[in-house]
Amino acid sequence: MKTVGFHTFGCKLNFSETSSISREFTDNGYKKKSIYDNPNKVIINTCSVTENADKKCQDLIRKIKKKSPDSEITVVGCFAQLKPNDIINIKGVDKVIGAKNKFNFQSYISDKSVIHSKINESKDFKSTFSIDDRTRSFLKIQDGCNYGCSFCTIPLARGRSRSAKPEEVLSNLKELIKKGSKEIVLSGINIGDYGIVEGKRSNDFYTLLQKINNEIKNIRIRISSIEPNLLSNEIIKLIGESEIFVNHFHIPLQSGSNKILNGMSRRYTSELYEDRVKYIKKLMPDACVGGDVIVGFPGEDKNEFDITLEFIKNLDMSYLHVFPYSERANTRAISLNESVPIEERNKRSKVLRLLSDKKKRYFYESNLNNVRNVLFENKVNGDFIYGFTDNYVKTKIKFNKKLVGKECNVLLKKVDDDLSVIGEIV
Repeated sequence: MKTVGFHTFGCKLNFSETSSISREFTDNGYKKKSIYDNPNKVIINTCSVTENADKKCQDLIRKIKKKSPDSEITVVGCFAQLKPNDIINIKGVDKVIGAKNKFNFQSYISDKSVIHSKINESKDFKSTFSIDDRTRSFLKIQDGCNYGCSFCTIPLARGRSRSAKPEEVLSNLKELIKKGSKEIVLSGINIGDYGIVEGKRSNDFYTLLQKINNEIKNIRIRISSIEPNLLSNEIIKLIGESEIFVNHFHIPLQSGSNKILNGMSRRYTSELYEDRVKYIKKLMPDACVGGDVIVGFPGEDKNEFDITLEFIKNLDMSYLHVFPYSERANTRAISLNESVPIEERNKRSKVLRLLSDKKKRYFYESNLNNVRNVLFENKVNGDFIYGFTDNYVKTKIKFNKKLVGKECNVLLKKVDDDLSVIGEIV
């Protein structure tokens, strides 16, 4: 029996792509097993958003070779697209496959050690989805990005913006529901820019959401990260009125300082971001609103950081994902002056993560004594099974195996020390 193991770094989009690559292998007679159990092939799907992501990949390769010395290791994904020649020289790596070929099974059994080509002009789109977790699936509807933020390597790794056709999205949604998914997350690199098909803009994100809302029933649909300038009032209003789209928004902020946003080449101001959040909360007071923040970008002195800190303190957000700025080759930001020391970046990250915990606790407390719909996952810690409410409150109740993949009405009773809410089925 031919065997294969997979490991995925990075975003949910990567997980959906790994799932699709995995199905290619099983369709061709491979059995999946642990990457540490000496499978014939190990596929590592990489991220390269930060320098730390690159380092994690290299550390994993060393660990695999120690436990699975006979496995052929193939590296795919963003890191593979950006630095193929560096990766093939890492001890233990047998093959590197770039972005355009990672869904082609023949690439994995080819004798070539490096299969790589430029992706900038690619107009091809490959729909991918994960179905390994029967409770939640991730469906890729868009890939690539045309924005070119000064700190970002994603356009170099994934190419220009391109999308699935609406009918393909609807077909995949129906297929995932048929396979038992209870919640589907629409995913993309710049999902709000949905609509470019075969190099031409023929649709837009709002129209797609309307079609989904009209045709799809009896499922939770969550939208992944969306740029604030692409999150229109009409999209917010549609979600607020929908029976399938949940009240959860993840909107990248990156900085509360307009000076820093300008240096990052972001396409919005802090004022626009604030307007988006306030409009969401006006229509959906119970909505969960999260965002990404980068600290220590070149030129972010104490004053600019304090502007960001106060901006977030005064905004009704529910949580943050905080990242210290990481210098990346082939980005414009790497040539900027006024570098912030790494220890200061880490210090600022800690400040914002503590603020995030306070924001999350406040949001969770605002939901107490209410009954919410919870989808329980196959995640167990001690005596508890965990799930999320429709508005993204992490909830736990006493473990019951029958609850895995089930939706239940739960009374939210108390915020626990692990920043989850203890609930009771009603």
